[in-house]
Amino acid sequence: MDIIRVKDLVKKFGSFVANDHLTFHVEEGEIFGFLGANGAGKTTVMRILCGLSAPTSGEIMVAGYNVYKEREKIKQNIGYMSQKFSLYEDLTVSENIRLYAGIYGMRKKEILNREDELLERLKMEEIKNKFIRDIPLGWRQKLAFSVAIFHQPRIVFLDEPTGGVDPITRRQFWEMIHEATKEGITVFVTTHYMDEAEYCDRVTIMVDGRIADLDTPRKLKEKYNAKNMNEVFLKLARKAKNGDDK
Repeated sequence: MDIIRVKDLVKKFGSFVANDHLTFHVEEGEIFGFLGANGAGKTTVMRILCGLSAPTSGEIMVAGYNVYKEREKIKQNIGYMSQKFSLYEDLTVSENIRLYAGIYGMRKKEILNREDELLERLKMEEIKNKFIRDIPLGWRQKLAFSVAIFHQPRIVFLDEPTGGVDPITRRQFWEMIHEATKEGITVFVTTHYMDEAEYCDRVTIMVDGRIADLDTPRKLKEKYNAKNMNEVFLKLARKAKNGDDK
């Protein structure tokens, strides 16, 4: 079952085309990677799918809702985490959890019960009263992801969530992502780390606002005779630069 369906998505800013006729679907329960270099148009797509920005044209459905007419319903069924702004640094760990849970419409009793479970799982009981600015970046990212799925959404959108963290923390973060999918949450993740594509069920590689290719990591590596996903990306980027994708 497709939880996201996109057909001929176009997004323009004046004469600049950020997204150029994108067509793809995301299956319920999968980890769908949206890969590409900075400026490839990844975040623009994500903002449209989250109901935060209107497309210029195209047919887009998210969780069964139309992005033109039912943005508020979409927002009720999703979670979102960005790299740059996910938690309030001048609030404590506990205050951030309760704030976002309230925004997502959870009841106070449910929040308190699930907060204790979350803090125990993350081993953050002893720092629940610390300000976010005073805890390590890796811990912040793990907490931000946990807060984004605290209300058990159907889909969680992750916008370059592992930027700036060390390799060990990145691996731990991806373990958390796989745990979320076991609970039935679909994951839509953007990243410019090509090695992270290996953790996805399927990946789209964006180059200059277009979808250069879309398939499983294994099939993409076979198709382009590449040892890893970074080689796949470089071959696609060079192809686009030479104009062979037109």
